[in-house]
Amino acid sequence: MNNNIIEIKEAIAAGERALSSLYMAQEKLNSARGWGMFDLFGGGLLADIMKHSRMDEASSCMEEAKRYLQIFKKELADVNGNFNLSLDVSGFLSFADFFFDGLVADYLVQSKIADARKQVDDAIEKVSRILDELKKEL
Repeated sequence: MNNNIIEIKEAIAAGERALSSLYMAQEKLNSARGWGMFDLFGGGLLADIMKHSRMDEASSCMEEAKRYLQIFKKELADVNGNFNLSLDVSGFLSFADFFFDGLVADYLVQSKIADARKQVDDAIEKVSRILDELKKEL
């Protein structure tokens, strides 16, 4: 019983780290989207620089989230013997790799940003749901 509580707490801590990284990625992607829209409508060099800066920051956050999601998945495996919790991060992980492959044209950038935002939003929803379930078990 005591060991189970420890495993749940470890899973919660890992999930909260993943969730924090996902929220940061979401924030950076939202900013990149705004700068990208401004850039599409003639924002000029500053808009282009800001957009790419936010995209670089979002990429870093997504890489961090990717690492934390993998740790969270491993921690869930330790807890899963007693609960029916699962986290499939394969879609997010493969998309994150796709997002990091060079971005070519401004109109494609907006599409990639939108796709990344959807992936991050979905991951936030899944991690939040699992964390809620783990916290109820404590």
